[in-house]
Amino acid sequence: MKKLRIDLQALIFLLPFLIVYVLFTIWPMIKGAQMSFYKWTLIRKMRYVGWDNFQRMFHDDQFWAAVWHSTIFVFLTTPTMIVLAIALALIANRKSKLQKLYRSAFFLPSILSVSVASYLGLFMFQPYTGFINGILHGLGILAEGKEIFWLTEPSLAWIAVAALTLWWTVGFNFILYLSAMQEIPDEIYEAASLDGAAKGQMFWRITLPMMNSITRMILMLQIIASYKVFMQIYIITGGGPLDSTRPIIQYIYQSGFKKNDLGYAATMSYMLFAILLVLSIIQYVVNNRKEAA
Repeated sequence: MKKLRIDLQALIFLLPFLIVYVLFTIWPMIKGAQMSFYKWTLIRKMRYVGWDNFQRMFHDDQFWAAVWHSTIFVFLTTPTMIVLAIALALIANRKSKLQKLYRSAFFLPSILSVSVASYLGLFMFQPYTGFINGILHGLGILAEGKEIFWLTEPSLAWIAVAALTLWWTVGFNFILYLSAMQEIPDEIYEAASLDGAAKGQMFWRITLPMMNSITRMILMLQIIASYKVFMQIYIITGGGPLDSTRPIIQYIYQSGFKKNDLGYAATMSYMLFAILLVLSIIQYVVNNRKEAA
């Protein structure tokens, strides 16, 4: 009886969160699954179409192109993000008079909203008046009268968007790695130093292995976040040139709200969910095997 009373009290405290969670997470998921089987517009549900939306999706070249564009973004940003976050954490973890400055400077961009960061990126990569081209001119790397059109060439546009995203979001992962480094006992490094280990050996044999768990977590979070990229690409390139940088989220948005086809947009959303679910399961299985080995 006492346990039941405790459980009821806990339920009362959890109830506000559960209500909000069901209304804004569970119910939209159920509604989205329903919409994927209908011809559904912004105004009303029109008619039941069964699996037609799914068949259309599997034969939609633009959909698979958008998935590929999101995958390109994942490959560009995820490994680079991990390496950059570790490098910044190593710099900020060193005993130095500039330690506080490093930590503040590395984390500061992550407090910006996506729109502010994107418009800064738009300014930085503009030809003629952009900050990046100005720096290249100042260093003599770019000849006078020459300009790099970052946002009109597909390969350069990907570099611009990836660079902006790394600068804007690396602060969060940097903090995670910095915290992980500070959790490693100094005694381990002292013992390794007494055994004659160099700093490079300490990094590869002590620091990196002891951060394996946080690296696996960051890897999965970064893959999911990169597949959900939308706003910075939408602001900086608009998905161009010629839809060459249009990610899957932008295609879902355009199908649902610009082409007034919410049913098809819901179908593609669940396909994206399936892709992320499969990737999460693969990583979970691989991690379990590594821990068991």
